[in-house]
Amino acid sequence: MVVLVTGAAGFIGSHVVAQLLQSGTQVRATVRNLANATFLNSLPVSEGSSLQIVTMDLLDFATVRSAVSDCKDVIHCAASLYVGAKNPQRDVVDPSIEGTANLVKALQQAGVVERIVHTSSVAAIRRTSHENGTIFSVDDWCDDATVKSNPYGLAKAGAEKVMRQWVGGLEGENKPRLITIHPSVVFGPIFSPRHKEGSMSYLKHFTSGPPFVLKLNINFVDVRDVATAHINALTNGIDGARYLLHNHSMWMQEIGTELRELKPKRKWATRKLPSIFAYILAIVHPKLSVKQLRGNIGVKIGYDVGNVAEELGFVFTDYQKTLVDSIDSISQ
Repeated sequence: MVVLVTGAAGFIGSHVVAQLLQSGTQVRATVRNLANATFLNSLPVSEGSSLQIVTMDLLDFATVRSAVSDCKDVIHCAASLYVGAKNPQRDVVDPSIEGTANLVKALQQAGVVERIVHTSSVAAIRRTSHENGTIFSVDDWCDDATVKSNPYGLAKAGAEKVMRQWVGGLEGENKPRLITIHPSVVFGPIFSPRHKEGSMSYLKHFTSGPPFVLKLNINFVDVRDVATAHINALTNGIDGARYLLHNHSMWMQEIGTELRELKPKRKWATRKLPSIFAYILAIVHPKLSVKQLRGNIGVKIGYDVGNVAEELGFVFTDYQKTLVDSIDSISQ
């Protein structure tokens, strides 16, 4: 059995590949740029496992069709990050929505897929406009996003709808099993320096950033749990379900304080930058914007994950282990 993993060079995708290779699985891993995926060849391979790395661009249908040709199981992790995107429509929304549409078209033509696990995000659940203290669940949708107000939410919700609409229109034996996974901010050990960006940039701030923190609340989950949930969702869980993965919530200041306890040999940032200075910083910072801060400074939301661990058959990693393993990994 060959499992197709798209976006295999990404943070989540690489951990999915790593765990599959440890379980005796044949993996076909798709990447956009082979040069960014050489680290995958260094992952341990158990007996019965194999790794085939192929080039696939979700916006190039020929490469998508070739990649999915004979795969019955698909774990779709490929996505574009919002961080640093200069053109959100071109760099974030189109690759997600049009790319998923190309994947759907290729799967339709191949006609052999039986199980699909689609990586979404809490961004597809969390509405752009919400009150401080809101608790979101899988019953919620980010249905108010635009390219201007929330391109990442628009991309993730739009891509999920494309996949769900296709599967929902099929019947009988032609209808594959579909589960979508919605992680909060993802932390954990990295396999490539490229993984320090994106969600891990919050923790990178503590290892190489300025000696202060912003008044930001971070909801996070361990990447290893996310990978396990994806793999288990091929067989566990309710067909058609959305599963929200979130383990712990901390203010950045709390993370710094916790790191001082867990790794006392280093002085970790805990001094909170006043909001007015944070907005001034956002004007010149390449990865911050006033718009981002306006919706996040001092705001705390939560997520109701339901019985996700029980239904998908895993146990959440202790959040302190997640923090230590993350910091150790990006500090090497």
